[in-house]
Amino acid sequence: MSSIAELTERVRAFAEERDWERFHTPKNLAMALAGEVGELLAELQWLTPEQSAAVMRDEELGPRVRAEIGDVTIYLTRLADVLGIDLVQAALDKLEDSGRRYTVESARGSASKISGDYAPGS
Repeated sequence: MSSIAELTERVRAFAEERDWERFHTPKNLAMALAGEVGELLAELQWLTPEQSAAVMRDEELGPRVRAEIGDVTIYLTRLADVLGIDLVQAALDKLEDSGRRYTVESARGSASKISGDYAPGS
C-alpha cells in the first residue's frame, strides 16, 4: 500500500518532469479538481441510490468511477502540495472540528446540517 507522502512525491515528480509547475497554481489546480469532481458526479448522476451503492460491481461504470476518483485524488494531492498543506493532517483536523460540531448525541441518525455562527475550535 502506498502512503500519501509517496503519492505526493510521485505527483510532484510527474509535474516536474513535464515542466508543468508554472501551470499548477492553486487557482488552476482547484479549477481542475472541480472539473474532475464534476466528471465523477456525471458518472453517478442518474443512478438510483441502490445503483450508486453497487456501482463498483458494474463492469462498465466501475472502472470509470475508479478512474475519476483517481483524477480527483491526484489533483487534490497536487493542490495540497503546492499550498504546503499536509493532506492527512488537514483531514484529521477537519474530522476533529466536525466531531465538535456534530456530536454523537446531536447528530446520530440525522443528515441535518448545523447552521449558525459556528467558529472552528469553539
